[in-house]
Amino acid sequence: MGTVDRWYEDYEVGESRITVGRTITEADIVLHAGQTGDFFPHHMDAEWMKTQPAGQRIAHGTLILSVAVGMTAGDINPQSMSYGYDRIRFIGPVFIADTITVTAEITDKRPHPKRPDGPGFVDELVTARNQRGETVMVLTHLYLVNRRGDA
Repeated sequence: MGTVDRWYEDYEVGESRITVGRTITEADIVLHAGQTGDFFPHHMDAEWMKTQPAGQRIAHGTLILSVAVGMTAGDINPQSMSYGYDRIRFIGPVFIADTITVTAEITDKRPHPKRPDGPGFVDELVTARNQRGETVMVLTHLYLVNRRGDA
């Protein structure tokens, strides 16, 4: 991981990247439960989940969100900061031993409404898929990115 200056002007709508895979483990789920306090049986009770339609424990949606966003993190860009996440949807379950890959696509660029000549917004659609190619989560990651003239 390095440091790369990437300015607002450098982003192109339609550009995309895909990550390598990451297998979700029981340890991931147990650690996330401990960090968040979410010990719902959907995540922690294997026997009860055998009686439910999913048939097995599922990962927390917030775990998959965190892992997916982390998987898209690459070089550090001092010209950009995360502004937040919009339209987060947990579309399908992720089970222990599922492997997810993430695609990140630039879908929009727009000036800041209060400072149109300053930093601009860049939207990145983040899509997590399991090893069967099924979409399990989507969100839009918003970045606030400096323009070259801001420096």
